Amino acid sequence: MRAPDPTDIAIPDFALVVLIGASGAGKSSFAARNFAPTEVISSDYARALVSDDETDQSVSSDAFELVRAIAEKRLKHRRLAVIDATNIRSADRKGWIDLARRWHALPVAIVLDPGIEACLAHNKGRANRDFGAGVVKRMTDELRRGLRGLQREGFRQVWTLGTEAGIGAAQVTRQPLWTDKRTDHGPFDIIGDIHGCAAELQLLLEKLGYTVAWSEMDGERTVAVTPPEGRKAVFVGDLVDRGPASPDCVRIAMSMVASGSAYAVQGNHERKFGRWLEGRKVTLSHGLQQTADQMEAESPAFRKQVATFLEDLRSHVWLDGGKLAVAHAGLKEEMIGRGSGAVREFALYGETTGEIDEFGLPVRADWAARYRGDTAVVYGHTPMLEAQWVNNTLCIDTGCVFGGKLTALRWPEKQLVEVPALQTWFEPMRPLGGEAARSAQADADDLLDITDVTGRRWIDTTLRGRLVIPEEKASAALEVMSRYALAPQWLAYLPPTMSPVETSAREGWLERPEEVFAHYRERGVERLVLQEKHMGSRAVIALCRDAAAARARFGVAGEETGQVWTRTGRAFFNDAAMTEGLLARLRGAVDAAGLWEELGTDWLLLDAEIMPWSAKAGALIEAQYAPVAAASLAGLTTAAETLRRAATVNPEAAALAARFEDRAARAALYGKAWAPYVWPVGGVEDLKVAPFHLLASEGRVWFDTDHLTHMAIADRLAATGDPVIAPTRWRTVELADEAACADAVAWWEALTAGGGEGMVVKPVDFVARGSKGLLQPALKVRGREYLRIIYGPEYDAPENLVRLRQRGLGGKRNLALREFALGHEALLRFVAREPLRRVHECVFAVLAAESEAVDPRL
Repeated sequence: MRAPDPTDIAIPDFALVVLIGASGAGKSSFAARNFAPTEVISSDYARALVSDDETDQSVSSDAFELVRAIAEKRLKHRRLAVIDATNIRSADRKGWIDLARRWHALPVAIVLDPGIEACLAHNKGRANRDFGAGVVKRMTDELRRGLRGLQREGFRQVWTLGTEAGIGAAQVTRQPLWTDKRTDHGPFDIIGDIHGCAAELQLLLEKLGYTVAWSEMDGERTVAVTPPEGRKAVFVGDLVDRGPASPDCVRIAMSMVASGSAYAVQGNHERKFGRWLEGRKVTLSHGLQQTADQMEAESPAFRKQVATFLEDLRSHVWLDGGKLAVAHAGLKEEMIGRGSGAVREFALYGETTGEIDEFGLPVRADWAARYRGDTAVVYGHTPMLEAQWVNNTLCIDTGCVFGGKLTALRWPEKQLVEVPALQTWFEPMRPLGGEAARSAQADADDLLDITDVTGRRWIDTTLRGRLVIPEEKASAALEVMSRYALAPQWLAYLPPTMSPVETSAREGWLERPEEVFAHYRERGVERLVLQEKHMGSRAVIALCRDAAAARARFGVAGEETGQVWTRTGRAFFNDAAMTEGLLARLRGAVDAAGLWEELGTDWLLLDAEIMPWSAKAGALIEAQYAPVAAASLAGLTTAAETLRRAATVNPEAAALAARFEDRAARAALYGKAWAPYVWPVGGVEDLKVAPFHLLASEGRVWFDTDHLTHMAIADRLAATGDPVIAPTRWRTVELADEAACADAVAWWEALTAGGGEGMVVKPVDFVARGSKGLLQPALKVRGREYLRIIYGPEYDAPENLVRLRQRGLGGKRNLALREFALGHEALLRFVAREPLRRVHECVFAVLAAESEAVDPRL
């Protein structure tokens, strides 16, 4: 049954309203009743302005340019605009959606569909509207076909009036945007980033004159905050993470917001925490793990309240007659009091230059230095030593959780009130005090710009021709690169992903060497290199002869003699001393092997594995693998024992008991699977590094040499005797020699039986091609027990193997080839000393490719 027409059409007071309806539907009459004449922009009137005849279709193109220009100027000045035209086709409406987004206005659709007969009747009384029923029917049919897709097109509100009576009775009312609180004149106390420092927050509130009273009701901890007469608090976001008591910080904010004594805007940490509460997959980093652990002790009811509270937080609040705006990371002048995805993202994260500083953090674009607005913008997000006004903006994040202080701004007094941190709750990645200034002498080509990596991009590669980087993948990479990666000057290369071998048909096995031999044999490869796969973490190592060489070749400042990074461009070690210590050991091995002189270089780029696995995955083992193993073994063992006892009474339980005994045995194997890959790391002496590729050196990319050369260099480094340099066992196999292949299989079985992860199999040529183009540069064949870590304790149960054998490898293999080509291209550009932006383009593309939806277990 069709819903009745709405009589109250409540729209935002700042919006782009698009009227949609066939000729004669009554759009102009409806607009005249509900909107001011200056708000309505009519295509008919625009035709008259252009040609003195509102029915002159020959000037429609010019008329719509005029309509757009007027609408754009109104939106620019934050004025509601109403488009009075048929707007029947989605292609016609798309331009209005784009215009609304450009000016951060909410697009609203009002559909008038009184029926064909009503439209024809209206047209009879209008000059030059005698085009007949066919046109009106076609327009009505097209309108109705597109109704369901209006929200997908981007309209935030869709109102449909389907009768003449409904169109006549409907009234449009205006509502302020949720962020528009200009009628609230305060006074206000604006409080900077708290990050779980509840004790400091209470001290600050009390210093500001608020009374904080804690109590317990029905087993729940509650708080009531009484403000000074007439005052309200405003929280700039980042209530949670890093600090000792995030739940209490949220309690205070929720209580104050509920009582009407505070506003709170969303911070980036609230967004991520809210996603975690919703059960979505997020990385527990940047202090979120502490908050998650603290929330585990809270009741489900409280967690639900918090989730609702966080979901309702807005991007910013616009206060005091428009004199004040509060947003977490700041806001540009043209975004204040407006609503769009772009406004929310800027309010959450601010603006970065696209570069990463020496601490692995994004270099913030100084939007405040360019701000010229009359509205004061108060924000946080970037910790400072002191809060200072810059061009009518104020950052009041003074790093309380990092041992700084918690700061509030009294408004309109513009008085700062502060309390010192009780202690350093979380060590900052970057010292408080802001970022180092960029060198004024920097070459313009080496200055990175976000436009170099965002949007849909095409990159020409030597190995695979032109590769496309979709816009959404670039956006995903931007988050990682801008927030977590090393300074881009180091990142000359990111290694490609690697595909596993085809699944084995042999009973009880998922992967075996026979399939990898068949894979390459079918593609014309005659000889393979089999390389022990160390169970550690993949690392790229930039090793320089000294700090001067690092500065000269990589363009970095300071006394670093190299860097070590992960597959996603993050620093491998958080401790600079650990990084330099490992580099010193590697440098000693290169010295002893005489490679600097032999290769004619002062720097090397190496691909390696660093062990133990627990050096990077210790938290993962403790938080994920070990609890699963313990719980599985305990539960299954108890169940099996209970079933054995039951079987003495009821023999039919014996089969089920045997089943649970088998499951318990697999759980026990799972609990032992990672033991060979785990040991404590107290310093460099406890590490093992196994280099296996020489990627590049001065003037040369080493992809043009075979793997025998690369492994020979690895052997020379290991032979220098430094126990930190681990040897890699390897061998070759001729695929035409069945006995050699059988011996290679036995070698793999011995490796994996002894606790090894498995092996990596590569054509002897570093870059190998077959009849259909570039071949997989490497395939991995993992051992039975290692796969138990990856797929779970019972992965090799017959019913599970049947399912796992259906895993698709096509996406993974295509990804591996694209990343291999991009990595090669990045090295070619780096060695050729092309501008940093050209190298970074390829490296960024590898990271973008990694965001593709490929099963991470492959």
